[in-house]
Amino acid sequence: MRTRVRGWRWRRNPLRRRSDVVEAWTVVVVALLLCVGAPLLGAATAWWGYGQAHAIVAEQRAERHHVRAAVVDKESGTLSSNQLGGQHSYRATVRWSAPDGTEKSTTARVPSGSRHGDTVDVWLDSRGKSVPPPSDGAQIWQHSATIGSFTVIGTALTVLLAHRAVRAVALRHRMTEWDRDWALTEPEWTRRRA
Repeated sequence: MRTRVRGWRWRRNPLRRRSDVVEAWTVVVVALLLCVGAPLLGAATAWWGYGQAHAIVAEQRAERHHVRAAVVDKESGTLSSNQLGGQHSYRATVRWSAPDGTEKSTTARVPSGSRHGDTVDVWLDSRGKSVPPPSDGAQIWQHSATIGSFTVIGTALTVLLAHRAVRAVALRHRMTEWDRDWALTEPEWTRRRA
């Protein structure tokens, strides 16, 4: 039957080595970093990512504007429809009236079910070119959650790899200390003189 002694690295013990104490403190530091440090760093990174994404979306909303346009015709030479945002779309020429009353047209992505004369929503930049719509609040939260999650995962992996390296060095030192102590103790046990 095998009995496991817990906390032996913390108690005074003639078999305890300095490398054992270093390894015990390393376990405490790793636990703190994994349970407290990584989540805090992930939350801070997510908050930073949210602010950056929010600023980009505000900039997009300032430079893009929305118009309701009529589909004029399908773009010639268009290949099969592309998968965009969960729905099929293709490029088509659309026409709309500007606030000053002039007729304008451009090529934009429209849903695949659109036919000639259908009204679709189109987002334009300041030069009148078709652009994707600005991101919404859900995309901002998704972006910040992704950044925060990957930061937590990366931090945890880094901490665990560093812990593994410290354990390898501690094991090497422990074996060196045991060899040195055995060289002193072995002659007494075997009655052999070196």
